[in-house]
Amino acid sequence: MKILAMLISLSLILAIGFLYAFFRAMKSGQFDDLESPAMRVLDLKKPKTKKSK
Repeated sequence: MKILAMLISLSLILAIGFLYAFFRAMKSGQFDDLESPAMRVLDLKKPKTKKSK
């Protein structure tokens, strides 16, 4: 029975940690722009490369 109480408490601590990380990422603006990275992949321009001698 002690192991069950320990597992429940550890899972609650882990869940609270994930919620904290999620809300901190939302507050910092990590999820603000979801379309630009996807459109950047589709850009057909070739990357600029340095010419070697």
